[in-house]
Amino acid sequence: MMILSNVGLLYDGRGASDGNLHRGVDLHVDGGVIRELRPHDPALTVGDGHTLVDCSSYTVTPGLIDCHGHVTVLGLDSGAMDTMLTGESLLWVEKILHTTLVDGGVTTMRDVGGATHLMKRLVEEGVILGPRLRISIAMLSTTGGHADFRGVDRCHGELSRLWPEGPGRPSSIVDGPWECRKRVRELAACGADLIKICASPGVASPSDKLEHRDFSPEEVEAICDEAHARGMEVAAHAHSRRGIELAIRCGVHDIQHISFMDEALVDLAAEHGCVVTPTSWIMAELQRADGLSDFVMDKVKQVAEVHAQATSYAAKGGLPVLMGTDPVLPGMHGRNGLEIAALVKEGLSPLAAWHGTTGLAAEHIHVPETGTIEPGKRADLLVCTEDVVHHPETLGDGAILEVLKDGEGYRGGLDGVPQRRFETDLRERLARRG
Repeated sequence: MMILSNVGLLYDGRGASDGNLHRGVDLHVDGGVIRELRPHDPALTVGDGHTLVDCSSYTVTPGLIDCHGHVTVLGLDSGAMDTMLTGESLLWVEKILHTTLVDGGVTTMRDVGGATHLMKRLVEEGVILGPRLRISIAMLSTTGGHADFRGVDRCHGELSRLWPEGPGRPSSIVDGPWECRKRVRELAACGADLIKICASPGVASPSDKLEHRDFSPEEVEAICDEAHARGMEVAAHAHSRRGIELAIRCGVHDIQHISFMDEALVDLAAEHGCVVTPTSWIMAELQRADGLSDFVMDKVKQVAEVHAQATSYAAKGGLPVLMGTDPVLPGMHGRNGLEIAALVKEGLSPLAAWHGTTGLAAEHIHVPETGTIEPGKRADLLVCTEDVVHHPETLGDGAILEVLKDGEGYRGGLDGVPQRRFETDLRERLARRG
């Protein structure tokens, strides 16, 4: 039994009100599971095999849940993409997963394009250290759409440089309702937890324009029908009004980016029970990115003018807003908490942004065993030196002291917290495999 004693400030992840904040509490953890949260007992003593960890000057929150990850992306420039097309790619994925967990405090991530079931399985088996994964494997779009990174000088039969097809990952490029249905079936067979589509063109892609259409209604309806038949939900990349409305009306659950969402579309999304994942931080980072073409930068400017207003509309309209970083630029992996600060800048209260990063996120990406601090849940926790709840920007400035996943620490920042024994555990697992 480990007890985080007399926690200075604890956010439980269960909601977005002051009632979800606790001061001077004892958090009991045993076997990687939260056992009890109760007012501090100054007379509490522990026996053999128990540890009392003084947290009176720290803030404790649930581990972060990032609902829009890309662990197979180093950057959008040619060099970064070429690296991920080589045999080195899994080594880079391992590095990204490690820094996302250890530096970023993300204990669960939904990867919406790129990660395969192999990567998810290696994390589950402890061969790679990283957040537990929910995966879409591919990001479906049409020929010439947002997932088609072949450029204007393409050759016949050339594979897209972004997530090309290979073992465990079918092609992201698909055309026509029946081909769409087949691709969803392939993704399900490859172990996808959800389906990700492009309901509109994108910002970083080399040839599509924001105001144009990607999929037709018939294609999106086919994808959603096939996904729902297999117990999966659909998330949609959607910037334009046209793309957002298409996604909502055709059965998409999670609308991502939402750049041109207005009040009428907020009402429509609410009517259909949709959630949104704005990815606010990447919109600011793209404006400062190097090496992007004039064509792409023009799209960045268009989105930058409206994105904050769209996020504000979604928050004021009562839509569930989830945290997702979309970390496709260098230096974003491991700084995931800055998305919380970006959401606050665009109109969410700090507690609403935190709820969308913890309990609300867990509910909507279907990981109910984590996301909140309450008895029976996984002990996925952050211990921070600053009040990150009211000042989330400090997450990117060294505030994270310790990251716990299933009750084990990964940073060695807090005496008394048991640490992950990676090398020993790996040898034991390999020996058992024979």
